[in-house]
Amino acid sequence: MALRVLVYSDDRNTREQVRLALGRRPAQDLPEIEYLECATAPAVVRAVDAHAKGAKRIDLLVLDGEAVPLGGMGLARQLKDEVYHCPPVLVLVARPQDAWLATWSRADAAVAAPVDPVALAETATTLLRSAHLAA
Repeated sequence: MALRVLVYSDDRNTREQVRLALGRRPAQDLPEIEYLECATAPAVVRAVDAHAKGAKRIDLLVLDGEAVPLGGMGLARQLKDEVYHCPPVLVLVARPQDAWLATWSRADAAVAAPVDPVALAETATTLLRSAHLAA
């Protein structure tokens, strides 16, 4: 069964960078990844609601902290507050110094943008392994 990764950004180039960095299978011990791309916060909320209701599982959320009008950090906090068993959240932050904001958002991890493919793949793989083992 494929792992489902939701990628949220209002910038399609950012979504593409995430997909390219993670690829089809970021680690040999994990199943392939199926991506769900969202360009708006309401689309993310609908997808996570479906996950919470058992309709469509999501194994990882990758949220762009610089998305407009609602950034990934605010969205992460909202989802962590409102969704029971919220999937793990990885936030893309503009600067490494913004990692403290990711802590405030209750994100499980943060990676600096622009996307460093190695750092993103390593961090996402750690979160995906945890989600995969829990399932």
